Amino acid sequence: MHIGRYPIDPPLILAPMAGVTDKPFRVLAKRLGAGYAVSEMTTADPRLWATAKSRSRLDHAGEPSPVGVQIAGAEPAVLARAARLNVDHGAEIVDINMGCPAKKVCNAWAGSALLRDEALVGRILEAVVAAVDVPVTLKIRTGFDSASKNAVRIAKIGEDAGIAALAVHGRTRDMQYRGDAEYETIAEVKQAVRIPVVANGDIDSPRKARDVLARTGADALMIGRAAQGRPWVFREIAHFLATGDELPEPTLAEVREILLGHVRALHAFYGEERGVRIARKHLGWYAKDRPENASFRAVVNRAETAAEQLRLTAEYFESLEAGREWQRHEAA
Repeated sequence: MHIGRYPIDPPLILAPMAGVTDKPFRVLAKRLGAGYAVSEMTTADPRLWATAKSRSRLDHAGEPSPVGVQIAGAEPAVLARAARLNVDHGAEIVDINMGCPAKKVCNAWAGSALLRDEALVGRILEAVVAAVDVPVTLKIRTGFDSASKNAVRIAKIGEDAGIAALAVHGRTRDMQYRGDAEYETIAEVKQAVRIPVVANGDIDSPRKARDVLARTGADALMIGRAAQGRPWVFREIAHFLATGDELPEPTLAEVREILLGHVRALHAFYGEERGVRIARKHLGWYAKDRPENASFRAVVNRAETAAEQLRLTAEYFESLEAGREWQRHEAA
């Protein structure tokens, strides 16, 4: 699969997630098998571009190509200007958010609220495509609600406007993230347009990935929540799709090194105080499937310094490894 001139190989994409897919996480996901990663949603409102949060989202130094940035807003001219700003700061692909279900976003007539105004969708896409010389992509849901599934019409509007690819989350806006994603609409979209279509929603394992590709005919898959705490899910899926074999789970030692590297990258990117705070949610995600999760979070969330956070995390994994050694010894 290609987005414009950029090959997406493997065709596995880290979904844009607000407060999650910052540069340290995108770089890690790409290292662990994602073919492409999209930034967390950035506002098109120029009044907010000078904030520390916005400045960090414009930092793409050292990020592997292609660099994808997602923008959100409701005014064609404002979105066009935001697209140019991000391209000037290193974006190689610009993605437009018409899929976010958050109330504060929809109340501003951005995100998935835009699906209710197909004419405005067309004006926005035409304005952004005309504003930049890089590929423009679009992320949507199947519709605003179950009574108005219009993903196929939106896809055709996007194709006519010149977008390079389309990602479809298999839920309506009113579903939020509840219930099961449905893939029939994504399959209909794929049949209706010639541009690449990316399937998104509930893809959390190699076998589920294969099933979704078969059911939708999509050109690529987009993975979001399943990568939180398990960024190696990309290499697991890529290996399974290529060979039909499942990789073994990473060892505790490997998880420890991945996690410590991720936390160090957060400290370096955000500075100690903010980096320690942001790292806490990632630490919780890495430990969420382990029985010691609650006690680990209670301890590690008390860390106030980078050194203390790293030490407590390393000690946690050392205790897990020691426990496994004891179990093996008892079994022998």
